[in-house]
Amino acid sequence: MTKKTHKKTTDKKGKEKEVKEAEKENVKQAEEAKEEKSVEEKCQNSVAELNEKVEEINDKYIRLSAEFDNYRKRTLKEKIELTKSAGAPIILSLLPVIDDFQRALEHLDEAKDMAAMKEGIILIYNKFKDFLSLQGVAEIDTKEVEFDTDHHEAITKIPAPSEEMKGRVIDCVEKGYTLNDKVIRFSKVVVGE
Repeated sequence: MTKKTHKKTTDKKGKEKEVKEAEKENVKQAEEAKEEKSVEEKCQNSVAELNEKVEEINDKYIRLSAEFDNYRKRTLKEKIELTKSAGAPIILSLLPVIDDFQRALEHLDEAKDMAAMKEGIILIYNKFKDFLSLQGVAEIDTKEVEFDTDHHEAITKIPAPSEEMKGRVIDCVEKGYTLNDKVIRFSKVVVGE
């Protein structure tokens, strides 16, 4: 082979090699472009999926919030209705005492026996006290007891009649009451000093 033919063959082989390398490079670039497109599509799909999930979660949150708000309003309404009618059993139990007072008042003008009238009023009073005790109401003891700010309210102080009455209740102006051991009205008392 001559140098010219050898050079042509080498040139030809070199050009073929360059073409093959260029083709390989083009194929490689095409594959990379496909991969980039594929990654971009995957990212877009992921973003779309995430947006759908966010919308779904937001919708659930809005529904849950509305449901809770409805529950809160419903329970508040039930509490108000319960509070309005909570005293009904107590009032119903008081009605017989009121009936007794009404009967006593109707016969007050006709009564000739004041002792019987007094006895009737005492019976009504005792019936009312029994009703209160059944409801958990108790009278606060004040007769010559040590003054206690947790149960008594001093309205005035007077000189004690004896040395042992100092700091004790001398007189009760208004009785105090507890409801299930909780003071609902303090006794108004006069204290010895």
